[in-house]
Amino acid sequence: MWKMIVRRFLILIPQLLFISVVVFILAYFMPGDALSGLVDPTMTAEDIERQRELIGLNEPLPVRYVNWISAIIFEGDFGQSYGHKRAVTAVIGDRVSNTFWLSLVMLILTYLIAIPLGILAGRFGGKWPDKAILFYVFVAMSMPTLVLGILMILTFSFNLGWFPSSGSVNAIVLSQGTNWEIFVNRVHHMTLPAMTGALLGTVGIIFMLRANIIDRTASEYVKLARSKGVPTRVIFNKHILRNSIIPVTAGVGFAIAGLLMGVLFIEQIFGYPGMGSLFFESIGRRDYAVVNALIILFSVLTALGMLISDILLTVVDPRIQVQ
Repeated sequence: MWKMIVRRFLILIPQLLFISVVVFILAYFMPGDALSGLVDPTMTAEDIERQRELIGLNEPLPVRYVNWISAIIFEGDFGQSYGHKRAVTAVIGDRVSNTFWLSLVMLILTYLIAIPLGILAGRFGGKWPDKAILFYVFVAMSMPTLVLGILMILTFSFNLGWFPSSGSVNAIVLSQGTNWEIFVNRVHHMTLPAMTGALLGTVGIIFMLRANIIDRTASEYVKLARSKGVPTRVIFNKHILRNSIIPVTAGVGFAIAGLLMGVLFIEQIFGYPGMGSLFFESIGRRDYAVVNALIILFSVLTALGMLISDILLTVVDPRIQVQ
């Protein structure tokens, strides 16, 4: 397993370098540049040209890329955010914890919803519980994130008033509340966006678990166990469910990678101040230093999620060798 982990990390290096080249070139061809956040009406053409020279925009593209990637690798410096007038790492650092906790809660809710529904659908394949769950799955598959988010806000924020419609914490609670009150208020704010993402993220897990259970129910070793008089409950728990849940357990890393993409839109819909909303804000401001850093960060986290899945797969089932 350790050889596989080391090999995957070594493969990850050229992959991330390739992604960084693509990101840098795309940012180069986007309208505007880093100077767009510094220009004001009082600046003359000479001031603008001097500023371009100062931040290195007049250098050839390959030189600019080498300077940029070298600063990231050797100094951990992603550059300066000209929209926020701060270092990119500081700007992203302000949002990382919000996105981390939202993603974690979303992941937990996804599995808490998906695993029982997947087991129920597989156990009663073809019967009304299975048909009801499949109806939910097909609705979730066809439901755009934006539409479900708006419906959740209208229902649970505006009509019922159970949850706030935006933000990550109440300003009054943050300034005057105890640590416990702040924690409860943060959970209250993230519940609605996390539930929205979880309802949409259960589809693949339910499908996979249902299919595995139905497939193993018809397998030869299950038929043999039944012919020997083994109780149905023991057959299901020991032979069917245990083997069916292995791919689902190993899929945690893939779920993490999928949630990262979902969080981008969830945070924007709910006005949740995380890395997703920062990404879209930075695009609007043409703050490409932040955009580039976030894309690379999301790429790294996605690759790590895939690696976690491979590791879990070899742990829960040592017979599998990931190449």
